[in-house]
Amino acid sequence: MSKPPCVMFGQVVIGPPGSGKTTYCLGMQEFLTKLGRKVVVVNLDPANDGLPYQCSVDIAELVTLDDVMDGLKLGPNGGLIYCMEYLEANFDWLEKKLEPFKGCYFLFDCPGQVELYTHQNSVKNIFAQLTKWNFRLTAVHLVDSHYCADPAKFISVLCTSLSTMLHVELPHVNVLSKMDLMEEFGKLAFNLDYYTEVLDLSYLLEHLASDPFFKKFKRLNEKLVELIEDYSLVSFVPLNVQDKESMVQVMKVVDKANGYCFGDLEERSMEAMMSAAVGADFHFASYPYSHCTLFC
Repeated sequence: MSKPPCVMFGQVVIGPPGSGKTTYCLGMQEFLTKLGRKVVVVNLDPANDGLPYQCSVDIAELVTLDDVMDGLKLGPNGGLIYCMEYLEANFDWLEKKLEPFKGCYFLFDCPGQVELYTHQNSVKNIFAQLTKWNFRLTAVHLVDSHYCADPAKFISVLCTSLSTMLHVELPHVNVLSKMDLMEEFGKLAFNLDYYTEVLDLSYLLEHLASDPFFKKFKRLNEKLVELIEDYSLVSFVPLNVQDKESMVQVMKVVDKANGYCFGDLEERSMEAMMSAAVGADFHFASYPYSHCTLFC
């Protein structure tokens, strides 16, 4: 009887430039490693140099943005699209590089160009190919939390997040990154739950209506809000990568989205880590599916 194919779990980390993708990959790699997972980080961003984390597979071995821009006289946006199309045309290279790490947990650090996740199909096709190779992936979409301080920017972020969710076609977790820096950008108009749960957006419209610049776009903003609320898909998980409790919350949501199940060893490691972080009285709330078994 033939052995069933190995199922591999992981995250594809996406989001606009500067949203903290590489920092997230470094923090999550260290966090999960302490829990006993064998974590492999794959850099799929051809513009990413000076990687701070231990990188097991690097697209720079295949193609780099600088080489493409110099050789083909393309700008950074066109160059990134070419790089992703080149990777798509060389799936055999990627498969060969990933082969030695079967059974590990994967973090894919992806490029930041927004159009790659809303309009262009190469990255979507790469994710689809990984799924065919028995990867169970969650798209972790990072958004800088300072956008919450500006109603117009927050509506724009909601539209981008919704478009990305529909285009990428993976289990999806939206994350508000850099929560530790939010206070630097001014006081929020509403409490944090309003932004993470994306509650009644009519209140944001009232704020926009008081701005002379946005007053003339009232009808357009109403339609955008109506579209977001009709889909009712977008919500956010807040993240401070320096805070263990915050990392736990993100990890729990991601694990639920891609189907990863805790084993007993990892659960005990979580208990020990969190007890050390917040005091001996802390008890980690087990997943309802924590006693599932993962077979490879």
